[in-house]
Amino acid sequence: MKDLIELLNVFAGLSLMAIGGGTAVIPEMEHQTVTVHQWVSSTQFAAIYSLGQLAPGPNMTMVGILGYHAAGVPGYFLVLFAFYFPALMLTYIVSHIWDNFRDNPWRDALQRGLAPITIGLMLSGVYAVGKTASFNLERPLWFNAVTMGFGLAIVLLLFWKRINPALLILACGVIGWFVLR
Repeated sequence: MKDLIELLNVFAGLSLMAIGGGTAVIPEMEHQTVTVHQWVSSTQFAAIYSLGQLAPGPNMTMVGILGYHAAGVPGYFLVLFAFYFPALMLTYIVSHIWDNFRDNPWRDALQRGLAPITIGLMLSGVYAVGKTASFNLERPLWFNAVTMGFGLAIVLLLFWKRINPALLILACGVIGWFVLR
């Protein structure tokens, strides 16, 4: 029961901090689930996040898997509710207020001010997961070099060509399975 209350508190709080999308709270989610509560390891978190990106539908449904690791099936459903419902209600309420001020100049200023914050939060999420997935002191140095090489190659490929990232994740998974097993 204590785990369920902690899950509710952690993921409801993350829900309300997810300005610009769930990816913005990935560093704090990793901190809470790995370091503070130790529901999953950093490697498990990176794997769960990767699967969430690959799976069809909203990529943040991966939070349910974190809840499952912490408290089984009840944790799965509670975390999904805790992560989506507060943000849903806040969005619903704010959208009604927001529409009343559509011609007000501060509305445009607020939107433009939130854009760099959102980008920064998303980049911090990419950094947190990338650091965990690409470099781990528990692995040999050559292993870290290969995973960092994969990451750099994917970034360069994405800037150079328009390729579906899910295909690149699958390709790296297959290559990694052969090279790193």
